[in-house]
Amino acid sequence: MAAAAARAGVKRFVYLSSVHVHGVSTPDRIPFHESSPPRPAEPYAVSKWEAEQALQDVCRATGMEAVVLRPPLVYGPGPIKGNMLRLLDAVHRGRVLPLGAIRNSRSFIGLENLASALELCATAPQAAGQSFLISDGTDVSTPDLIRWIARAMGRPANLWAVPEPFLSLAGALCPPVGRALKRLSDSLLVDSGRFRGMMGWRPPQTLDQGIAAMVSDFLTHLSAPESC
Repeated sequence: MAAAAARAGVKRFVYLSSVHVHGVSTPDRIPFHESSPPRPAEPYAVSKWEAEQALQDVCRATGMEAVVLRPPLVYGPGPIKGNMLRLLDAVHRGRVLPLGAIRNSRSFIGLENLASALELCATAPQAAGQSFLISDGTDVSTPDLIRWIARAMGRPANLWAVPEPFLSLAGALCPPVGRALKRLSDSLLVDSGRFRGMMGWRPPQTLDQGIAAMVSDFLTHLSAPESC
């Protein structure tokens, strides 16, 4: 696609990559930043890193400008999957969530904020040739995220403070549950200070507003009649 864009005379190619290029967690709670070494650990992240390098090769050969943006988990209206969908569904159904004792910290970015950042990447002269990390700038724990979702739904959070060793035991007995619990209990922090400073960017939407929009869209689709 990059080669075709260059042949067509496109001046700038913006590539949406992933923070997972740097890794899946920050266990020491030191945020990833642009100088963090690439350590993709899963096929998805490896594909993102390889695509970044291929894009840079095309741009060096053709003179087309490249801008790479590496976001963490994106939330907001639209298709939702993975653990975020599981949390939304669990809160909506009033299920007990044994995650109240988790003390992690995670960065996110709302869909509207990501769109705003991508627009700057496409248009701002100073973005040419840069790679950036991006986030809302509000880092939250998994229990706090559940509380935000519950508040937006007008439902109780139903959090139980089950000690993490018991969660680890449950994960060991059932590997799929273990993988989900690990993602929910790990920290993943992103430092977006360079993008904010260089681009003069401020997220147009707060975390509270973004979660409310996501919950509203989720509830709307739940209540919509199925099409034939």
